[in-house]
Amino acid sequence: MKKKEKLHLSSKKRVGAFNQPLIFLIFLCLIFLVTGVRLFWLQIINGSYYKKLSEENRIKLIANPPIRGRLLDRNGVVLADNKLFYSLSIQPRHLNKSEWINLRNSLADLLNVSTDQLENAFNRNNPHSPYKKVLLTDLSVEQVIRFKEKENELHGAQIDIGLVRNYPYKSLAAHALGYTQLITQNEFSKLSERGYKLVDRIGRKGIEAAFESELRGEWGGEMLEIDSMGTVQRSLGLKIPKAGKDIKLTLDLDLQLTAEKVLSDKAAGAIVAIDPRTGAIRAIASKPTFDLNFFSQPFTNRQYDNLFLSSNLPLLSRAFNAYDPGSTWKPVTAIAGLESGKFPASKKLNTVRCITYGSHCFPEYNKRGFGLIGYEDALRVSSNTFFYQVGVGVGSKALYDAAIKLGFNNHTGIETLIDENKGLVGNEEWANKGRGWGNPGETPWMVEDMASASIGQSVVLVTPLQLARAYAVFANGGYLITPHLVDANNNWRSEKFFQKVDIQDSTLDTIRRGLRKVVTNGTGMGINIDTSIIPPVAGKTGTAEDSSGGSDHAWFAGFAPYDSGEIVVVAFAQNTPGGGSKYALPMAKEIMKTWYKKSPSKQLNDGKDD
Repeated sequence: MKKKEKLHLSSKKRVGAFNQPLIFLIFLCLIFLVTGVRLFWLQIINGSYYKKLSEENRIKLIANPPIRGRLLDRNGVVLADNKLFYSLSIQPRHLNKSEWINLRNSLADLLNVSTDQLENAFNRNNPHSPYKKVLLTDLSVEQVIRFKEKENELHGAQIDIGLVRNYPYKSLAAHALGYTQLITQNEFSKLSERGYKLVDRIGRKGIEAAFESELRGEWGGEMLEIDSMGTVQRSLGLKIPKAGKDIKLTLDLDLQLTAEKVLSDKAAGAIVAIDPRTGAIRAIASKPTFDLNFFSQPFTNRQYDNLFLSSNLPLLSRAFNAYDPGSTWKPVTAIAGLESGKFPASKKLNTVRCITYGSHCFPEYNKRGFGLIGYEDALRVSSNTFFYQVGVGVGSKALYDAAIKLGFNNHTGIETLIDENKGLVGNEEWANKGRGWGNPGETPWMVEDMASASIGQSVVLVTPLQLARAYAVFANGGYLITPHLVDANNNWRSEKFFQKVDIQDSTLDTIRRGLRKVVTNGTGMGINIDTSIIPPVAGKTGTAEDSSGGSDHAWFAGFAPYDSGEIVVVAFAQNTPGGGSKYALPMAKEIMKTWYKKSPSKQLNDGKDD
């Protein structure tokens, strides 16, 4: 037994000795395999990434941002420009976790900011990104000096000089000008191919957004070769940044300031002043408004929410939003009646206390009627029962067609159409399709709808800009203009932008005479009081019930001079009960006074954009 055991042990030793080289070989193969996989991962899979890091260790790019183009009024006054600002950024790839924590604490003490603020900024986008992160913007001069004094001890951090948008007049024309904001991480992934950087700002609204490509310019910079100690060895090339293009607007600063002023005592509203000969917008204001410089400064989440979630909606342009137009709509009903042939210019209708349609007696606003009158007097006294009869008599298609001819229920063509509401002109087809909220066939058009539509109520919503465009047709002899804020070297009187409206001259003349009577001895007489500056005016007052449930709106739409039509003004006071004559007309009057005070002779000869 002992001999067999010895033989067995000897056999096991021989086998173990034989397996040792094999195990060692397998071990070596595993090492080479792991090394190979790692090299494949580094050089093939992530080769471009590490090559970029290597290049960045040898080559440093000093980026030089472009100067964003300015926004100017029609006379060259600056409405938006740029100012220098200092920001704090870090290079995460130069820091490990403990080094970042030490740097963060040092920066917090030095610059008198919280560590939480720095940490939140560090983690705002991709916390694992090795590329530059902006921690603080708009540093004070004192903070910059403190940093520079300790710069050698703050490895991985740097101060960058940049430009930020500045609006000298703060909230003036805020909704038309728009604003800029830093691009987001998601936007950067798409915009980087177009030369944008993560620290870039982009136009968000208004002209800033519509003309982003012209305004932004192109980045420049210098490429430097550096050694391992960070010392500059030589310059490898310099590219001068290309400044953005200045944009000259059609706005007139004096007129815009007046528009903002007349709205200042209103809770909400809008002013639009437009040249009916070209479509050039001379003033466009909305209330409530906001300071455009808000977006150029650091702000807290609470401040951001207070602006964006405010119940009075300061970011909403009332000039581009749609409301019940009330009696300012009656010229549209007049066009439908006259063009249909059912109610010619000579036709007179009996106006009474109220007229019953369906289950409702639709009232005359004076509760007694005006007797037997025609179109011109119906516009002069703003008779409801006259236009009920015309509207119901011609039907929804005729009224809709008349509205479309004047540009309603559609975008106006303004450059900032992304902010613009199309409005609504209800009709039988629209109702049968569900009115936008019901099922097809369950919300039929009723005679009550037709009566309401006839006087611009309930199923009709228009924007102040749309209304100004429509009244320009009455001012310029029958042409539908294209409202615009930038001249852009276009011929604004070409057929593309200045289209003849398909209505008879006799129709246009009848409505124009009616609008003139409104201000000579009708509801708009107040525009003639206490002024000799304004030339003869024509226009229409309006008081509209708010179909959303609020108080009445006040409107006035008019133009001057009556014979040649050089300016159209629409004044709108949202949820301001008391009538268009009392609240909207005085606003329009001040706009016209400012316009003709500037230089009456110049205005008379100014038949085209500058």
